Amino acid sequence: MRRRSRLALIAGMLLALALDSSAGPLVPAGLFGSYVWHSSADRFGGFSAIEVMADGSRFVALSDRGAWTEGRLIRDAQGRIASVEAAPMRLLKGREEAPIAAARSDSEGLAIAPDGTAYISFEGVARVLRYASLSGSAENLPTPTGFARFQRNSALEALAIDAQGSLYTLPERSGGDGQPFPVYRFRNGNWDQPFTIPRVGSFLPVAADFGPDGRLYLLERQFRGLMGFASRVRRFTLGPQGIAAEELLLETPAGRHQNLEGLSVWRDAAGALRLTMIADDNFSLFLRTELVEYRVTD
Repeated sequence: MRRRSRLALIAGMLLALALDSSAGPLVPAGLFGSYVWHSSADRFGGFSAIEVMADGSRFVALSDRGAWTEGRLIRDAQGRIASVEAAPMRLLKGREEAPIAAARSDSEGLAIAPDGTAYISFEGVARVLRYASLSGSAENLPTPTGFARFQRNSALEALAIDAQGSLYTLPERSGGDGQPFPVYRFRNGNWDQPFTIPRVGSFLPVAADFGPDGRLYLLERQFRGLMGFASRVRRFTLGPQGIAAEELLLETPAGRHQNLEGLSVWRDAAGALRLTMIADDNFSLFLRTELVEYRVTD
């Protein structure tokens, strides 16, 4: 996320020095593996979203500067990420053939429908675009009046699509410590605001996904200054009236991982649910593009 670049740069330098001289934070339960992805490709970095396909190999990743890539996660015999093969980063187009203007290109959330249609949410100018193909031109979805009330640079970080094709999105900030996050839903060509998600502590939502179990997964981040970033994943069962059940699946200590901003939930060959997350390096020399995976139970 752009506005934290300077703070993250400072924190990254000090955190790197601290971790070099210590054993590092404890390993959270369920951690399956992590991999630091290096590349010298143009526009590489700043990843804000990831979608891993059902095979656990093919993926699409989105940066917060209006660029995207696709490729394969190469896994070892145990199923852990061993390397990454990816196409060059490409710029998202607007409604014509030209790339989205830089001032409007803060792309944050990504959701891909079964037919390959891609949806992208934006933070700076809060909106959602639809792409029949990510290499093609965009179509603007209607913009509800509620989007105009979001705090500056705290808009649509998270975007998810359910099995019925309905989109769900929410802002990064709710407007107050005790105020829940409003969830917006797009279905049948219209937006509504069917429920809210409780705000617990100072964690803020940065990504969402519907798992193969039909439940909504929310990745949240907490910035702890010189200590680095902590991450949390909550899971929600949705009912006719909104949230029917809530579970805390994961909460990492500060500094355990990098600045995790993207989340994809899928089921591996052993039948376990896998959370694949990607970190935003803020295009900094002191932060890393990290891919992290956890296994969780149904």
